[in-house]
Amino acid sequence: MTTLPQSAPTPVLHKLIGLLLIAVTALVTLREWGHTSLADPLTFALWTVLVAVLFPTVRPGRKGFVVVAVALTAMLIWRVPDWQEIVAQAMVSGTFIAAFFTALATLRSAAEPSPEIREAGSFLARQPPGRRYLALTLGGTAFALLLNYGSITLLGSLATAAAREEPDAEIRGHRRRRMLLAIQRGFVTSLPWSPLGFSVAITTALIPGATWAGIILPALGTALLMAFVGWGIDTLFKPRLTTTPPPRGRPDNNWAKLKPLAWLLAILVVSTAVLGWLTGLRIIALVLVIAPVMALAWTVMQVRQGRLPLRIRLRDYAFREMPAYRSEVLLLTMAGYIGTVGAPLLAPLVKASGFHPEDLPTWVVLVGLVWIIPLLGQFAMNPIIVVTLIAPLLPSTAELGISPAALVTAITAGWALGGVSSPFTATTLLIGAFGDVSARHVGVIWNGAYMLVLLAAVPLWVLAYAYLFG
Repeated sequence: MTTLPQSAPTPVLHKLIGLLLIAVTALVTLREWGHTSLADPLTFALWTVLVAVLFPTVRPGRKGFVVVAVALTAMLIWRVPDWQEIVAQAMVSGTFIAAFFTALATLRSAAEPSPEIREAGSFLARQPPGRRYLALTLGGTAFALLLNYGSITLLGSLATAAAREEPDAEIRGHRRRRMLLAIQRGFVTSLPWSPLGFSVAITTALIPGATWAGIILPALGTALLMAFVGWGIDTLFKPRLTTTPPPRGRPDNNWAKLKPLAWLLAILVVSTAVLGWLTGLRIIALVLVIAPVMALAWTVMQVRQGRLPLRIRLRDYAFREMPAYRSEVLLLTMAGYIGTVGAPLLAPLVKASGFHPEDLPTWVVLVGLVWIIPLLGQFAMNPIIVVTLIAPLLPSTAELGISPAALVTAITAGWALGGVSSPFTATTLLIGAFGDVSARHVGVIWNGAYMLVLLAAVPLWVLAYAYLFG
């Protein structure tokens, strides 16, 4: 599938995009930490200017999101009396997503040029077949916390490079596919629980009473289930070779190469836990500060090791790296805005149809959430749009007789399954590019058996938690 290229911004636009993203991030951080909305008019104005500046620089498909957002806003003004409050909520969602993405990108910017991180990734890719899948799955989860989608780019390039070293074409093809799937599945196993993922950040904000501390245990259960199923399928359905594989050399057992990654994750987890305990702020507010501070400290350490001066690194991040993410920023922020604006328009249509979600049994709601997100993902529905549209229509957790954690667990599980199977998500697009196949081939063929098992196993886990513990 070919796409039209997006227009490259001029140097002036590069600087304007970078400055706007930094300003919006600072103002959103002030809103979260100061519990004040005094700066919201300025935040909304800057975000609107940012969208207007990004619009002409992205390809037509991304422009469509802005057109839909404008059309829904016009319809909202026409049909809903208190439209001002809803638009304000939608702008809160859009500005938060822009700020959250910018904050996470600082950590990615600091990590990607680090030779220690690249060496840790190479170590995982060089593991022998018997443990390579688990190494890349668990390592992919850890890398996802630091690099987000950059983890797939980094590990995918290292995995394909390692596969190219195999002289046998048949073995090389199987190895590349299995390594790429392990990396993708490692990434999506972070989605149910990672405090740095949009799935957790957005869902906990939408479900009253939900907190990261409250969902971490059941969400980790989802992640472990997904990892175990992936490893089991990879082990049970090993490809049958037509030739005898050559003997392997001694494996690299120097696990100390993972120490830098382990230290970074430990600092991230401990700082989040301690700062959360001291301030009582929600996890997304903490990440807005912790990620940039960690990135700045890491960059300063790299500068002291003789790399680029700090002012050049900061300038590159603000005026080169962040504008390069313009397509992703516009897509994600518009998805949050569209879902928030669209929900009040959808609610009357649902009631008029005679469908009443509050009348559904609890188990139907939970299983439906696990299934509907990946299903709609097959039709280009971004998970952010799906969740922000559906969440306001759901019965309250009191009506369902379950805890907020159980409801969030179902939603983030569905979000993760969408990341595995949807041909329109970044995970399948990136894996397909590395594997020289289409994104739909990755989601339907490569991950077909994996998805079928998870579509049965994950709802059972969600129901077990909801009824026994939640």
